[in-house]
Amino acid sequence: MLYWDYAAAAPPYEEVVRTVEQIMRLHYANPSSLHRAGMEAAQLVQRAREVCASALDVRPSEIRFTSGATESNNLAIKGAALQYQGRGRHIVTTQLEHPSVYDSCLQLQRLGWEVSFVPPDAKGVVDPEQVAAAVRKDTVLVSIMHVNNEIGSVQPVAEIGRRIKTANRRTLFHIDGVQGYGKLETQLEQWQVDLYSLSPHKIRGPRGVGLLVVKDGLHLSPLLTGGAQESELRAGTENVPGIVAAAKAVRMSGEQRQEFAARVIPLRDRLLAFLRGIPEFTVNSSEDGAPHIVNFAYPGMKGEVMARKLEELGMAVGTRSACSSRLAEPSRILMSLGLGKEAALGGIRISFGDSHTMEDVAKLEEALLAAKSALKTAEGGV
Repeated sequence: MLYWDYAAAAPPYEEVVRTVEQIMRLHYANPSSLHRAGMEAAQLVQRAREVCASALDVRPSEIRFTSGATESNNLAIKGAALQYQGRGRHIVTTQLEHPSVYDSCLQLQRLGWEVSFVPPDAKGVVDPEQVAAAVRKDTVLVSIMHVNNEIGSVQPVAEIGRRIKTANRRTLFHIDGVQGYGKLETQLEQWQVDLYSLSPHKIRGPRGVGLLVVKDGLHLSPLLTGGAQESELRAGTENVPGIVAAAKAVRMSGEQRQEFAARVIPLRDRLLAFLRGIPEFTVNSSEDGAPHIVNFAYPGMKGEVMARKLEELGMAVGTRSACSSRLAEPSRILMSLGLGKEAALGGIRISFGDSHTMEDVAKLEEALLAAKSALKTAEGGV
């Protein structure tokens, strides 16, 4: 089975697996305990914080550990909205966001906040001018993803950050960096970012741990209370094995970013050219997007049907965000591009990892042709 779903979850580095095992065996104490074993566990968490801060070029005091990017996004959005509601009750985001951002905004909307959803163009890119035009005096937060998780479109976050701060200096800027870190250059200070979410299991780290960069001087209303962990922002005993292993994955994926891009871009470009040569397929990604994601559809055929057929042929592919892949309705992301319902129901996502080769892509192409032929025959076609 060839695995093409790295954007949903990437297989961990061997070093990460060994780290989790080692820390679980040797450093099982609670980092809040005052005995020596607890203090050693606390030191490991602090060292992991420093490693992540170095990789992201921020201060260690700006790193918060969570249970994953979903929690990080929820904390960034709801925490900022609740903490700074005295400034206003308006939020700006886009129609492209991951459910953990989009649904958080909808939840706040139901509680009385006003949310502006900026639409993308046909390539899945939002216009910085439109984002800035949506910012008002009472806009507390703008939340935008760096790379779209379904189609791989890259947002002009540097220009968006500049325009946000020009429109309203006090408006906070949050970036969901889950699909961008380790694939594209990350420059949080240049982008004028206040909050930044990261998911280690997308970059070959462990599950059950996430990161949120919180700029020094910024306060958030905690969603989880009952302890003083993470500077009283996120109560709960720290996941020491996950945190230490996550820091290793963050460091390694950051160091190998350029090598990763050089490896997968030719694979992506070959697959895009192949897909464009098949009339039955509609390609939803472009060469301007992130190096690791290709999205296409077989209009009239549900994505799950194509995915199952490809799995029978030895290919494990994705359909949309893994958090939404079991839903029956059309992809919200593809609909926002102006695609019809049939195309939005048929989306297939191929996401590359650093282990893939041209030979693997050739096998995928063969499987795509075989799947298309089998499905067409099943429909009664030629």
